[in-house]
Amino acid sequence: MNQYEELEKRIDDAVSIEELVSVLEMLFNRNFAVWTDGQLYNIKQLVAKVNGLHFEINSKEHAPPHFHVKGGDIDATFSINDGEMLHGNIDNRRKALVGWWYTRSRDKLITVWNETRPSDCPVGRIKINDYSQ
Repeated sequence: MNQYEELEKRIDDAVSIEELVSVLEMLFNRNFAVWTDGQLYNIKQLVAKVNGLHFEINSKEHAPPHFHVKGGDIDATFSINDGEMLHGNIDNRRKALVGWWYTRSRDKLITVWNETRPSDCPVGRIKINDYSQ
């Protein structure tokens, strides 16, 4: 169940106003917004946060599909299609580590990207086989 289905289920299962309002609180506090077509989307999808290091995929994004790595002296953006660094700052050692991680995480990154696309997103979804390595 994705986060949107979970929110819908919480509303459907609510038996009190407090439970309904708790969903509204989640919407306010977890970076949700409503797209022009009325669809709910998460402004920022945090893929992971470990010891101050953030891996992020944003929902309302520009092409090409990409992810961000931030933390400490790192602030870099990488293509989901091929793992290449698009821009930013990262030392060579950690860049190589991101590359190693990317090759093993690519399909899951594509899944996160696809699950967070609003219906009228100009970038659109990624087909896993479109960018085979």
